[in-house]
This record gives sequence, structure tokens and C-alpha cells, in this order.
Amino acid sequence: MGIYKLPASSTLSDANRKRSNEAFGYIYYLLLAHNKPEISEGYLSLPINGEVSPDQVKLVDSTTLTLFTDVFKGAGRNPMTGKKKGGLKAHAVLPLDNLVPELVWLTAASTNDKDFLGQLKPQKGSIYVFDKGYVNYSVYKKWTEDGSFFVTRLNENANYEVISTHREDIHDFLSGGTILDQLITLKATGEPLKARLITYKDPLTGKIFRFLSNLFDFQSHTIVLLYKNRWEIEPFFKKIKQNFELGYFFSDSREGIKTQVWIVLIANLIFSVIHKKIKEAEQFTTLVAMAKGNLISYICFQTMLQTRYLNEEQRNLKIIQLYIFKIEQGGVSREKEKEP
Repeated sequence: MGIYKLPASSTLSDANRKRSNEAFGYIYYLLLAHNKPEISEGYLSLPINGEVSPDQVKLVDSTTLTLFTDVFKGAGRNPMTGKKKGGLKAHAVLPLDNLVPELVWLTAASTNDKDFLGQLKPQKGSIYVFDKGYVNYSVYKKWTEDGSFFVTRLNENANYEVISTHREDIHDFLSGGTILDQLITLKATGEPLKARLITYKDPLTGKIFRFLSNLFDFQSHTIVLLYKNRWEIEPFFKKIKQNFELGYFFSDSREGIKTQVWIVLIANLIFSVIHKKIKEAEQFTTLVAMAKGNLISYICFQTMLQTRYLNEEQRNLKIIQLYIFKIEQGGVSREKEKEP
């Protein structure tokens, strides 16, 4: 690259502060589109409760990253002693069938979750599953009109009117299951919103949950299972926090902090593709640890994982991957395309 002297720390700091994090977000979405054939091969194939295909389901949630600088406003009240730490919130939309985010939105931790729904452009026919922190009746109404669907939980203070009720026999839900299946109208600003309310008793804990949806043609238990699958997004957040550096930030500027999060998402995407492609028993954490230990090795990482002993051609240092998009030089994750 023609760099013979390491730039001063202030030079790197200025670059992080002035360079827009959206440049790295753009690279992430390009990589996502480039590797779509690999990540679209879902690990779930059977329809949920025999009715909903996993590729229709999108999981929506957020995670908060604690910062020692207040460059992004943290959530909660100010402490009585000491300065409140800052926080960055990462909202994500993950398809259930591959668990690589197709949309990421970075905000201050104090930002209300329901604001994210206004940024989301739903796909017609898709089902978005999220918790009750994202309540936004006007968005629900627009999605219903546009042919998009949602599954969430009903807030305790929700104002609604029951249109019709289907009550299950007490013997059917005594040990757990659907208690009520109701058609309701939610009373909010503007025109009332017609929705479906499922009251469910958890067979293990005995707790009662109320699920809200605009899916009117599916069985009540399908809606319950859709919300249960929402927890599949939690391992993703846990994975990026445990395997990549998000406990310490190398910049104290807004753009630098967001850039580091985008780099983590890019790394997670690449490792997810490799992990799926090699189809071996190695854990995801093991792959990341192996890469950390071989950062200066000029060798195809995928070849190293799949080959017990490397031959002379595989040890050729001239075969180096210098591009992340072009399929050439033999050092890419995809198979080299045949020339016409």
C-alpha cells in the first residue's frame, strides 16, 4: 500500500472522526448482497406449525452497548453520584432462516424502540416479530394496509374493544395452551385498528401472555410459536459481543464508535459465511480464535480449515485475496467461476 511509516495517533483519530460510518455500512450491505446465495440456505426448512415458512419471518430487536464516554446519551436516569455512562443502541432485523442482519440502525441508547419501526420499510407478505417495546399503532395500521404482518405482545395499559371471542374448553388449556382467541379493535389516535388477541398460558411456568397480531387466517398456536421464535435473535447479539471487540472502543467520536460496530458486523457476516460453507464441526468461536492466531498468515482461511495437510500449491504465497468482492486469485470464499 506504500505505507512506510505508521501515521500519528492524532491522524488516525481525525480520520475516525471525519469519515462517515455510513461508508462501512455501505460495505456491509454490499457484502450481504454478494454472499446472499450462501446465507440464504436456511437451517430451518419445516413450516412453523405447518403453516408459516421460516423465510417469511423477520425478527426485530435491539441491544445496548455501554460506553465510558457520554458521546451518545445513555438510557435511564442520571445516577446520584458520578457521571452517567453513554450508550449506543443497535437495532437489527434478522431473517429467521439465516440469522444474519438484513437491516441495522444505530442510535443513542436513549432512543425509544418504537421509533425504529418508522425507519423500517417492511416487505409485503413478511411477518415481523418484536416485543411490546416497539408498540406503534399507526405503523401497525399502515403495515396491515400494505400487506405486511406483525406479531408482538399487548401492553398492559392498551385500550381496546372486543368484537368477538372464541374461548377454549378449560380442559384443553388446564395444563397450558391457548385460552382465548379474540378479534379486537385498538383505540388510538385516528381510526381504530382491527387486530387479533391471543391469550396463552405457558405450560411450564403457568404465566399468562397476550399476543397481538394482524394474522387472521392462521391457527392461534402458530402465532404463539412465531413469538417464541423471537428469542432466536438473542444468540446473535451474544455472539457478536463475545467474539468481537465491543467492550472497548478505539475512538471517542460518534463516527468512530459507529464505524467499529459496522466493522464487527462485517466480520460476523464473513465468519458466518465461512462457518456455513465449510460444514464442519468447529464452533463459531473456534473459527474466530483461529483467525486471530493466523492474521499474518498468507493462506486461504477456508483451505486451512478444510485441509489436514497443505500441498505446495496451497502454500503458494502469491495466491492472496486482495479484494472482498472480485472472484479471482483463488483466495476467495466462493469457488472460482469457470471462464466461458
